[in-house]
Amino acid sequence: MDTHHAVRARGITKSFGEVVALDGIDLDVTPGQIHGLVGPNGAGKTTLLGLLLGLAVADGGRLEILGTPVGRALAAPDGVAGFVDGPGLYPSLTARQNLSALAALRGRDAPTAGVDEALDQVGLTDVADDKARGFSLGMRQRLGLAAALLTKPRLLVLDEPSNGLDPAGKRHVHGVLNRLAANGTGVVLSSHRMDDLEALCSEVTILATGRVVFSGPPGKLAAENRELDYRMATSDPKAARQVADGTSGVHVVDDAQVRRDDDVLVVRALVPALDELVVQLVHAGVALRELTPVVSPLEAAFLALTEQQETSR
Repeated sequence: MDTHHAVRARGITKSFGEVVALDGIDLDVTPGQIHGLVGPNGAGKTTLLGLLLGLAVADGGRLEILGTPVGRALAAPDGVAGFVDGPGLYPSLTARQNLSALAALRGRDAPTAGVDEALDQVGLTDVADDKARGFSLGMRQRLGLAAALLTKPRLLVLDEPSNGLDPAGKRHVHGVLNRLAANGTGVVLSSHRMDDLEALCSEVTILATGRVVFSGPPGKLAAENRELDYRMATSDPKAARQVADGTSGVHVVDDAQVRRDDDVLVVRALVPALDELVVQLVHAGVALRELTPVVSPLEAAFLALTEQQETSR
């Protein structure tokens, strides 16, 4: 058994009839790591999360969770909690009653303190006595996270946890996940929100057509030799364009839809050329007020890698 991994998967396969959902998946998640899964619809993310939660069993390969080999039984391994396809809630019960009922089903003797703590962690204390049927999507997501926290998991598995969250709810959820990771809990989450993955995850795995096309730190994707478009706001757009036109490796993108503002310049460049452009702007006395990727490095890599995988099929 490998006690140094929250998840260790090798060569995992899973099919549903003639549909191959997972095709030789390797995955490593260490304790205290937030690991993101990203991929287009049908890539295999939900199937993989279901295996981790004991909702399905693999057809082949080896899977260890929290140091224990996973057998053929449909059951969540000890120490694992989370949800796939949204949390299961009782709409006629209040938030507190939902968690109390779950705690009782799990055999906890004194659930009240744990319930209140979980509600506080996800920022739902003020609506603890409101019925779940009136909750927004984001509030239901936070209540599902609170339900998972009741067991104090060592591995937390979440499917699209940021769905429907407003900025305050997102802040609560990010704070919870970061605190869990800091205390040694492994977290695996899927999301279509690249900004969430970049903010939270130390490692990401990109899936396409049931296969891993990338796994590693998000920063490694940004370091790849890939040009990106950047929106650039300066104190003197006309002078900035002249500087950009004169900087080797920098191309001005004349796309009004991307630019959206006559005072903003969009440039396409590799990171070294972009660095040189910033230096040249300073030398020209042009103040740089904003420099933002039009598409994040993770999203750009996701699009490139998944499109390449689809083309090669």
